[in-house]
Amino acid sequence: MPGEKKRKNKGTEPIDLLPPDDVIFGRSAAMQQVRRLATRICATNVPVLLNGNGGTGKEVLARWIHAHSPWGNGQFVKVNCAAIPGALLESELFGYEKGAFTGAHGSKPGRVEFAHNGTLFLDEIADLGLGLQSKLLQFLQDGRFSRIGDESERVVEARFICATSKNLEEEIDLGRFRADLYYRINVVRLRLPRLSERGEDIPLMAEYFRAQFQEKFSKQSEPLSAGMLNYLQKLDWPGNIRELSNGIARHVLIGAGAQIVQGPVGERIDQGRESSRDGGIVPLKQLAREAVREKERSFIFEALQANQWNRRKAAQALKISYRALIYKIRDAGLLARRDEDLTPSREKAAGHSHPSAD
Repeated sequence: MPGEKKRKNKGTEPIDLLPPDDVIFGRSAAMQQVRRLATRICATNVPVLLNGNGGTGKEVLARWIHAHSPWGNGQFVKVNCAAIPGALLESELFGYEKGAFTGAHGSKPGRVEFAHNGTLFLDEIADLGLGLQSKLLQFLQDGRFSRIGDESERVVEARFICATSKNLEEEIDLGRFRADLYYRINVVRLRLPRLSERGEDIPLMAEYFRAQFQEKFSKQSEPLSAGMLNYLQKLDWPGNIRELSNGIARHVLIGAGAQIVQGPVGERIDQGRESSRDGGIVPLKQLAREAVREKERSFIFEALQANQWNRRKAAQALKISYRALIYKIRDAGLLARRDEDLTPSREKAAGHSHPSAD
């Protein structure tokens, strides 16, 4: 992928592909703060805790820290603590010796050993069982551990990064996470903001994903219009960057008629805009007007999607005039710039002889 950084990886993991730094961090103030802190701790082997909702890019940031550190030529070893059953996770992490349990027909090193002189990334660490938390704490304290069924100790030197979408302080209060392990891993904490908190970064990310999927699928796609990019910046994005990426993939595969945003669009408008009104009380009439406008935007968007963006058919489906729909589309920011230059009167004069009018 043009612009991506390829880093050598001596182990069995595939070569890491990282987006350009300006795509990873964007221009938002929240991500610039993350970048400053990440840059400062790259060269120092201290545990790093990444906190953020699912899909905010925690693994990408972990790989960026690894790639920009003295351990970048070692392996980046990822373990998803939520994806591996607790009974198997210990052997997956620390390995086992022959005969350690039924089915252990030979010795097997764990992920910890693969991360020697590299980086061990524990994703969703809050889902780690309490018993395994104790063994992990011991390993973090002195770098020593034993395979299951082995009395001898092994020593590993690795960078340690963990991530979670949960509030570990609350998990401690509920008795599900050890406080001493929390203090051990929480030397440097980086919070990744939700996508709706960094709306100014969406156009750059959307165009990056479009170029990425064009190459992956060997398929050209239409550029995202200024109106569509503006619209995407106003959404709430509960799935964050992962959801945006999936939407752009649909756009590349299916075309301009693809539904980039799935689900009730009117309920997806960025709730953060409520807090941007100077913290004052908003008049009830204003709230009502905005609610109606956003609901109307949702119906228009869905009607256009259902009719492959044929505006005459969408107007018929909505039971409004074509002229009224054109004004509403423009007001909702759903029209490409080249279409915004066409006034309703000119489109009416063009009629069906103008193929771009529908």
